Amino acid sequence: MKLLPKPPFFEAGVKNYIFGDKVLELAKAADAAAIKYEIDTLFITPYTEIRRVAENTSRIIIVAPHMDILRPGRGVADILPEAIKAAGAKGVMINHCERPLSLAAISETIRRANELELFTFVCADSIAETRAVAHLHPDIINPEPTELIGTGATSDADFVLASIKAVKDVYPDIFVEQAAGITTGKQVYEVIMAGADGAGAASGIVNAKDPIAMIDEMVRNVRKAYDDIQKLKNFGSKI
Repeated sequence: MKLLPKPPFFEAGVKNYIFGDKVLELAKAADAAAIKYEIDTLFITPYTEIRRVAENTSRIIIVAPHMDILRPGRGVADILPEAIKAAGAKGVMINHCERPLSLAAISETIRRANELELFTFVCADSIAETRAVAHLHPDIINPEPTELIGTGATSDADFVLASIKAVKDVYPDIFVEQAAGITTGKQVYEVIMAGADGAGAASGIVNAKDPIAMIDEMVRNVRKAYDDIQKLKNFGSKI
């Protein structure tokens, strides 16, 4: 059975900004924040660190940054799905702008991941691509305009709302994350309050003055948004 996060969730990535022991240090910080605030937290881990992170954390949900669709056998330089699962990954990111795929390849990768009960976290660059990807029924879609990634400028409210609607109109059960340009806890709070199932950051964490404090701040703001949403629901039920 797939291990899917419970919304609202947080997602932290490191790309290739850091490596080795620094990845493990940040993973432990993400794990501590996930426990502290009782928020499911995805951690997109470099292939080389998947097993070590898995063996030294208990609450974060580990995601591989990519995989290929080959099966055990030939393919010496490809990323074998069975290998990332055996190392401890519970899901896989697909179609990040730094590793783009065609829709056909996205579809094949989703099918291959489903065979192994790895959940699929698919990135999309535009509303049109978001809608097209939704028809492939991944578990999570991350609509993020490429030009905003790593800039500190987030998607505007119109894009956030339109991308959520584009997904939910096709399959309401697909989770939608917003992550482009997020660098503060306040931005995390705002996208969750706008209706996103999750929020995420990579450069906004690792390039922060204090990455460990920043990951705590961001996860805390997911919790704050969750609590405020519950208050609004309870208030509405009493009217």
